[in-house]
Amino acid sequence: MPELPEVERAVRMIRRIGLGRTIKRVETTEDSIVFSETTHTAFIKELTGRKITGVKRYGKSFYLELDGNGKLPVFHFGMTGMLQVKGELAAYYKETPKSASTDWPPRFMKFILQLTDDNTKESTEIAFMDARRLGKIRLRDSPATEPPISELGFDPILSMPSLDTFKPLVLKRSCPVKALLLDQTFSAGVGNWVADEILYHSHVHPEQRCNTLTADQLESLHHCTKFVCETAVSVDADDMKFPDDWLFKHRWGKGKKANTEPLRLASGEPATIKWITVGGRTSAYVEELQQMSNQVSTPSRKKRSTRASSQLEVDNVNDRPTLTDSETEVLSLPAKKQRKAEKGSKLKRKQN
Repeated sequence: MPELPEVERAVRMIRRIGLGRTIKRVETTEDSIVFSETTHTAFIKELTGRKITGVKRYGKSFYLELDGNGKLPVFHFGMTGMLQVKGELAAYYKETPKSASTDWPPRFMKFILQLTDDNTKESTEIAFMDARRLGKIRLRDSPATEPPISELGFDPILSMPSLDTFKPLVLKRSCPVKALLLDQTFSAGVGNWVADEILYHSHVHPEQRCNTLTADQLESLHHCTKFVCETAVSVDADDMKFPDDWLFKHRWGKGKKANTEPLRLASGEPATIKWITVGGRTSAYVEELQQMSNQVSTPSRKKRSTRASSQLEVDNVNDRPTLTDSETEVLSLPAKKQRKAEKGSKLKRKQN
């Protein structure tokens, strides 16, 4: 899933080719799952003829600021969403596959914007694609003050709290720290690989309970949350430019896909990378650096029902967007029936 650094890269791409340009034409594919709480025709109507005056990001969501009256488009990539500029390869998450193409319109396209410079009359096009259809396209009057953005926690780059504010936010929780980092109502934009990287640099085990962290661990966690995000963004989410000692370069495929030198400790010895499941997600950590410290008992509190207690532990760690009823029905089918259901949906391309 594209995380904060990859979404920031997409925002910079739109600024590079679209800021100050007018949306002359909008082409869409009908998709009642991706177009959430709106329709592809309403999307066309709201955007056509308006100029892009700004592009903003918060967490994993981003939106366009447009001139004139009307709603503004808000986007979330979900698991496989991405942008592609006409004539260029798409900005893939992690690495560009050999099958990547500049064919136009691109496969799995949900919309294409034709952006025109009013002075030079030069035009370019940019497309939003989503193969698995877990992304979201919404229309909002005030994106920053309405859901889903208004329901998010702090953004590690835009609104990182002070250490004094950060500490109680962590210590009041009893879930594993990895689960907390994945909770978008806590740290917006942090996904699976970013959370693992933060904990690796902090020397904190992903299963360590939040309310057992020491003062030094909290200070390190606070620093590294901002450090990892800022470092990844500074190189435009290009993992080839990430530091050689980052866990990112060694965590994929549980080490089987690594094509680099092994991750090494400060002593020069190879690091031992292990994988566990925390918060429903595969988590990588370095055994020598991320040791579980002594867990202390959690403060006593009023007993809740089994179901409520279970939900408290989970702490809403799923960092995927909420599924609609129709999307849940499709995804709950067996693989073959799911593909058949998706193929059977009528996708129409509409041009304005």
